[in-house]
Amino acid sequence: MHLNPPSSTTTKIAVPSRLRRFACMMYEAVLLFGVIFLASYLFDTLTQSRDALMLRHGRQAIVFMAVGVYFIMCWRKRGQTLPMKTWNIRLVDRDGTSPSLRRLILRYLLLWPLPLLSSLLVLAASRMTGYSSTDLLIVFAPFSIFVWTWFDPERQFLHDRLLGTRLVDVQKAPVSV
Repeated sequence: MHLNPPSSTTTKIAVPSRLRRFACMMYEAVLLFGVIFLASYLFDTLTQSRDALMLRHGRQAIVFMAVGVYFIMCWRKRGQTLPMKTWNIRLVDRDGTSPSLRRLILRYLLLWPLPLLSSLLVLAASRMTGYSSTDLLIVFAPFSIFVWTWFDPERQFLHDRLLGTRLVDVQKAPVSV
């Protein structure tokens, strides 16, 4: 996979600001709480799990898949989750069409490496300093995906750049009376 320079057709498309994408991400976190709660509740009910550590890896796998199904279904249908629709952001391919199912699955999987690496860095910092309070920095790990946007010429995320997908601004022009 290589990084493609922006073509003349892609530079005309408006890119949502980092602030709007951040706000969308915060809204997404609220909705994901419900998705994760439901998946965990169903898992615990079906397995009769009474302890959070009981069958922990199975629960993590189910939650990972539930979150993936949520995102992929939303992106597949209209290119937007509810928060993306609220903030007028849509996921499209390089040519402006809906990404294929394969590309959506890859996008979901490629979302994870940067936040996981950031989490490992927080863990390493916590162990090096000896202060367990350093673990609180874990809340910043999901935002590590924004770092690449300061280096990308179109302010796209690294996983979008690698896959040829992009987030675009779909705000409607104000109607003049």
